[in-house]
Amino acid sequence: MGGSGFVGIHLVNKLVVAGYSVRVPTRRREHAKTVAVLPDVEVVEANIFDPVDLDRHFAGMDAVINLVGILNESGAGQGSFHEVHVELPRKIVQACAASGVKRLLHMSALNASTAAPSAYLRSKGEGEAVVLEAGVPHGKNENRSCDDPGFVRGNGLEVTTFRPSVIFGREDSFLNKFAGLLKIAPVLPLASPQARFQPVFVEDVAQAFVASLGNPATFGQSYDLCGPKAYALRELVSLVGVMTGHRRRIIGLSPRLSYLQAWFLECLPGRKIMTRDNYYTMQVDSVCSAGFPSIFGLKPSAIEAVAPAYLVEASPYQAYRSAAGR
Repeated sequence: MGGSGFVGIHLVNKLVVAGYSVRVPTRRREHAKTVAVLPDVEVVEANIFDPVDLDRHFAGMDAVINLVGILNESGAGQGSFHEVHVELPRKIVQACAASGVKRLLHMSALNASTAAPSAYLRSKGEGEAVVLEAGVPHGKNENRSCDDPGFVRGNGLEVTTFRPSVIFGREDSFLNKFAGLLKIAPVLPLASPQARFQPVFVEDVAQAFVASLGNPATFGQSYDLCGPKAYALRELVSLVGVMTGHRRRIIGLSPRLSYLQAWFLECLPGRKIMTRDNYYTMQVDSVCSAGFPSIFGLKPSAIEAVAPAYLVEASPYQAYRSAAGR
């Protein structure tokens, strides 16, 4: 699920290299042409929100991986946080049970919690609780959140969830967006300049998924995934300017002006560059309290070692693509 997206493309590649056969459901086959050419990859057209389609395509599978997520809502139904982050995981859990699938890997988000300040993080927290509770006896987790130390995990479906900070890589919609903007804007007004992130490389996230797939020690667990260094947003944007050769004056906005900028951008037609919910999300530092989980046996890659190779290719067109989520 989500195998044709940013993280999905990298994960499918790693799964194939590891010897797995992969089925990638997608709304339109052309969306998955990057992975369709790989050996042992079957691309199937499906409505992932339809339980009947899920049952059919989960049949015969040993494991399901859910990477589906949205950063901004685009309306009710399948464009809403609740439908994508809560109801879809619920349908996936039910389809796993109906199809006899015993293993489920699920992409959540760092700071996901039903008590979080943004609708995005609250929906991610609720969806994570849905999958972690799968197979737990009814009532065992009553009135508990997935952050509660007393929350019981994974007694039936073998679930592992991952909570990454912002993910970077060649096709990302984060660093590329700023690279494109810095190329065309002489001055950049920046909302929430002190918001902190600990970006994690997409290849490291994908490797964590692959490493956990057959490891029983990861069953019922949630893992925070971060890179080796935390940055304020202003530091990240400045770093992108240095890497691309487009150093610009950055004007950090106050909390009030940051909110007003988010509100203004939210009102613009088309896909949203920023919304008030994004502003609320940035009120919580997206950093890990510990290092990359040692169980996955890898040292996370630094932005400075990876990003320069692809950021120099950023352009105004790339900025548009990133803002559009393409």
